[in-house]
This record gives sequence, C-alpha cells and structure tokens, in this order.
Amino acid sequence: QVQVVESGGGLVQPGGSLRLSCLVSGLTFDDYAMAWFRQIPGKEREAVSSINWSGSTPYYPSFVKGRFTISRDNAKNTVYLQMDSLKPEDTAMYYCAAGPHPILDTHGYRYWGQGTQVTVSS
Repeated sequence: QVQVVESGGGLVQPGGSLRLSCLVSGLTFDDYAMAWFRQIPGKEREAVSSINWSGSTPYYPSFVKGRFTISRDNAKNTVYLQMDSLKPEDTAMYYCAAGPHPILDTHGYRYWGQGTQVTVSS
C-alpha cells in the first residue's frame, strides 16, 4: 500500500526558514510527479510547488516564487520543500502528494499525506 508521510513542520518566526520532507513508499517513486499543497481552515487547498519525476523541472505559483524551493532525491524516495523568508500568511497545513503530472491542481494527485502544520508567528 502507498504511504506518504510529511515531516518538518513547526513554529517559526517571520523571516525564518523551515525545511519540509515527504517520504513515499509503496510505489515506484520516480514514476511520479510530486507536489506540495497547503490549506488554511475554511479556505481551498492550494498548490505551493510541484516537480517532475526526475527533479529537473520545478513549478511554483507566483506567491511563493523566490522564497520556496522544491527538490527530490529519488534514491531516498523523498521530496523536500525548503521554505525561506516565511510570512504569517504562510501559516497552514502543508500536504505532500503524488500524481502522474506535475500540475498545480489538487485534482491531479491521487496519493496524499496526512499533512504537517507550519505556523509563522512572533
């Protein structure tokens, strides 16, 4: 069975950094695109980054470009999200997902993790 497990969330001050990790098992990892999404209670889940199967092509929405960096290590079945210059509005539950194409849309992903909480506050 497929397992997607996020880690690395926590409390960080504005302007600080955090690195999230997502460990995947139960599938052929380098057959899949990976993505990170986030959700604030009462609001729609939104993409923060995606990456193709090899790691050569990352994608970002405008609101995180220049601050977040996605990467993957296929030997470790792990995808990372490096988050720099964090803002209070980045506070959310962050989810990792696997799917056939690295689109910035929740509907493109079949396998999801349970989420890890990121809180940006003084």
